[in-house]
Amino acid sequence: MLADTRVALPSPRRSALAGHRLFTVLLALAAALRVVTMLGYRPATLYWYDSFTYLDMAVHPAPSGSFHPIGYSLLLRALLPFHSVELVVAVQHVMGLATGLILYAVLRRGSVPGRVAAVATVPLLFDASFLRLETGILSDTQFILLVVAGLAVLMWSPRLSLRAATGAGLLFAAAALTRTIALPLLLLVVLVLAVRRVGWRPVGALALAGALPLAAYAGWYAQHHGRFAISGADGVALWARTMTFADCARIQPPPGLARLCPNGTEVDAASEYVWAPAASLNLLPGDRFAHNDLARAFAVRAILAQPLDYLANVARDTAIAFSWTPIPHPDRTTPAFGFGEGRWELPAQPLIDKVKREYDPDIRGLTSVSPYADVLIAYQYVAYLRGPFLAAILLLGALAAIRRPGAALLPWAVSLGLLIGPVAVLDFDHRYVLPVIPVACLAAALTWSRPARA
Repeated sequence: MLADTRVALPSPRRSALAGHRLFTVLLALAAALRVVTMLGYRPATLYWYDSFTYLDMAVHPAPSGSFHPIGYSLLLRALLPFHSVELVVAVQHVMGLATGLILYAVLRRGSVPGRVAAVATVPLLFDASFLRLETGILSDTQFILLVVAGLAVLMWSPRLSLRAATGAGLLFAAAALTRTIALPLLLLVVLVLAVRRVGWRPVGALALAGALPLAAYAGWYAQHHGRFAISGADGVALWARTMTFADCARIQPPPGLARLCPNGTEVDAASEYVWAPAASLNLLPGDRFAHNDLARAFAVRAILAQPLDYLANVARDTAIAFSWTPIPHPDRTTPAFGFGEGRWELPAQPLIDKVKREYDPDIRGLTSVSPYADVLIAYQYVAYLRGPFLAAILLLGALAAIRRPGAALLPWAVSLGLLIGPVAVLDFDHRYVLPVIPVACLAAALTWSRPARA
């Protein structure tokens, strides 16, 4: 009698998941944490005045003359028919999970072992700061997704195709229309690809795909504000940066710019000069953003006159990111461990009433709900990436960039750009450090990349 020697083959679904069990478990746990977050803090974290400006722009789409480009408000407009900020939070939690999935996929594509790739997603998926960020009506979660997706498209294949370069250019343009710090980031990506000699056609395609949407938006901006630009606040931001070191005896500005010299007003962070009523810019007639060009001219003159002072201030504030104990900057902010217990009422502002009428009638102050909030309050003290660990991740990324520049140089350079860029053009903010983390982890994990087998 002949024995049956047939072997049962694993189902395609089981074999597909076999190498990704650890990440699958992590992703499921991260999703559960986000459900707990939505149950623990309702309806959403709303910031005055950023959140309400975004929501108002969603109802009345037009380029803002201040700090907020249109990109995030377009997402809010897509969700406008549901009239629910809680749905916005749910979508942002899904975006956070999607970013982790993209990060893991591009690392596995780069022949990084499954366990290493899974561990690289842990800060993004489990750090309580990201959970808090995703509950806020802010542009950061969308920005992080777009940047990571843009890098993934560029890194997916060893040879950069015209289609991939074009797609990445569009993603970075969308990131720039979400947060303007991606404008220099796009230039940095083009520069790194040029140094890597990937070919002038892909680099040109990326630059063109990135420039066209930005040019179209700048033209739309010109129709509303009379000048071809992406933002009406870049000069104001850079002026505020220079207020921490500007010495007009050395700058010697002409009379038109001398009005913007430091006037003795002291605040505890450069960004506070934007809003300080007694600061020289805010003593000029009219709205502060009406003097954006004048502020930029002063700032450029100050930086050229005092380049070492400027670099020293940027380095000092950037170093805050590496402290073990989170340092409030400015003092009025909560740098970490922001989950608390209670109810936070909204201020009495006409814009808030308008947004309630037009976007979501159920908008109200944030409320913590036990026992879910209690879990998160305890969890946040354990699940926080301390500054020295971020420094170690960046150093690992630098090592990977030296060993494998073709793969790791781009994400490592972008992580540095994301870390230093906001400080260089305005100020340090712990919230601005969060986009650095997944990109830095991407670069660091490539240290363990191994040659792909046929």
